[in-house]
Amino acid sequence: MLVKFDHENKKVRLVLCGEEVLKTLQDKGEKVNPNHPTLWRPEYGSYMIEGTPGQPYGGTMSEFNTVQDNMRKRRQEAASVLKENEAVCTVTSFPRLGCPGFTLPEYKPTPVEGGASKSLFFPDEAINTHPRFSTLTRNIRHRRGEKVVINVPIFKDKNTPSPFIETFPNDDGEAAKAAKPDHIYMDAMGFGMGNCCLQVTFQACSISEARYLYDQLATICPIVMALSAASPFYRGYVSDIDCRWGVISASVDDRTREERGLEPLKNNHYRISKSRYDSIDSYLSECGEKYNDIDLTIDKDIYEHLIKEGIDHLLAQHIAHLFIRDPLTLFEEKIHLDDANESDHFENIQSTNWQTMRFKPPPPNSDIGWRVEFRPMEVQLTDFENSAYVVFVVLLTRVILSYKLDFLIPLSKVDENMKVAQKRDAVRQGMFYFRKDICKGGNAVVDGCGSAQNGTGTDAEEYALMSIDTIINGKEGVFPGLIPILNSYLENMEVDVDTRCTILNYLKLIKKRASGELMTVARWMREFIAQHPDYKQDSVITDEMNYSLIWKCNQIAQGQAECPELLGVGFNKKQSGSKTGSL
Repeated sequence: MLVKFDHENKKVRLVLCGEEVLKTLQDKGEKVNPNHPTLWRPEYGSYMIEGTPGQPYGGTMSEFNTVQDNMRKRRQEAASVLKENEAVCTVTSFPRLGCPGFTLPEYKPTPVEGGASKSLFFPDEAINTHPRFSTLTRNIRHRRGEKVVINVPIFKDKNTPSPFIETFPNDDGEAAKAAKPDHIYMDAMGFGMGNCCLQVTFQACSISEARYLYDQLATICPIVMALSAASPFYRGYVSDIDCRWGVISASVDDRTREERGLEPLKNNHYRISKSRYDSIDSYLSECGEKYNDIDLTIDKDIYEHLIKEGIDHLLAQHIAHLFIRDPLTLFEEKIHLDDANESDHFENIQSTNWQTMRFKPPPPNSDIGWRVEFRPMEVQLTDFENSAYVVFVVLLTRVILSYKLDFLIPLSKVDENMKVAQKRDAVRQGMFYFRKDICKGGNAVVDGCGSAQNGTGTDAEEYALMSIDTIINGKEGVFPGLIPILNSYLENMEVDVDTRCTILNYLKLIKKRASGELMTVARWMREFIAQHPDYKQDSVITDEMNYSLIWKCNQIAQGQAECPELLGVGFNKKQSGSKTGSL
């Protein structure tokens, strides 16, 4: 997010200059040198930019030592083209998004039909001007038949009104009907898609490995989401959740009243149980089949067509499930395509099914293989933290494949975990269903199904409720812990001392966040606001409190301020510039 600090008036606002910054970065980078180490892409908000590595990382262990370096390059590169008092901030949600005057230049929302979002709070000028984004916003609203409705429970502090009820001066009646008591109400796609996150895509060596990884990682999504929790504030209020997932899910929910089951089906084909931004609905590998216990809505014609063409049942139902959704945007010049050589028609549906995991077939006429994308993580304040989460998940994929681990549990339990993971302080308070014996497979067959492919039906004895501390760090007699397993894997690998040291520092951060010894970003932000001299214990975040918080986040990210409760001791400015930060 691009922000500007007004030190005199103690305000910080989102700067709507993303497109200009993007063009400058591309002109200086990839347009001059196709092998430039960073790539920049547009994002939903006109105050946002998305950065990725210029090329995929390689497969050797020493590549783990380059992740933070690349993230730091991206941060420095973006900061180098900004004006005075502007900064690039990796925060998941801007606390005063949707409050009066939150953008620079300032625009007032125009809640009229002619615009894209019709929002009472989020001006259309805060949406990137690329036609994709405003079209998505308008079409989601039109297809749904009303504005999107986001209700987030408010955190009840000592002086928070009870019940907490807002009135909306420019409301045409829609907000009064949609807003729930004791909830923060939001009404636009920007409240979800205007947040930031951290995503990782993995290359698999074959389609079966990709399917296996997709399934195994799907069970890890809620765990890592809770560990990376970083978004406790919405529309200038303190909420009772720590993650953005449910907010973003509601912000793009284009289901009609019929599809949501509120009215009998008349004009629509299906009842659809989830928004198009949600957790996955079916496993893809053979070993996952018996754990597919969620009713899957599919387009039967597409399913039968795929089966007839030789696609197996699991993959056919996955694709037929994606295609119950309508395309949300279609550019005129992309209507008539040669589908044998172009995949735009497929990608048009695929890229607007936003799920915890995404299964990515190879693009036609390219040397890119089968990939899976891990999508639930919230972005962290520093390059060190972001690298730690990325390396943790990548190492986990290596261990899953090397040891043929099996994390599978019924998919309905993964959905329950997703709900728990978003709650306030889920890392310390939440209990999550997790598989007890993850090494059953032993020397399992290559497709990684281990012994799970024998027999049918699942056994409730296979999984139990565990804390994140137990899942990550282990507990004697209960569960070995993911980090001890990663450590034993590292001991068996040839790893140079420098890389080993970097990885251990990353794992130490994850370990201490899981145990509660270090705070999540969400918990740290809550405590920062709670201790602010202006805070009146009424769940309200004023301009000045927001300014203090984002300024502090910026200082931590730059390595100009220590934050031992978040990063550990000794993570000071010298070390944040180096590859490791001791904990």
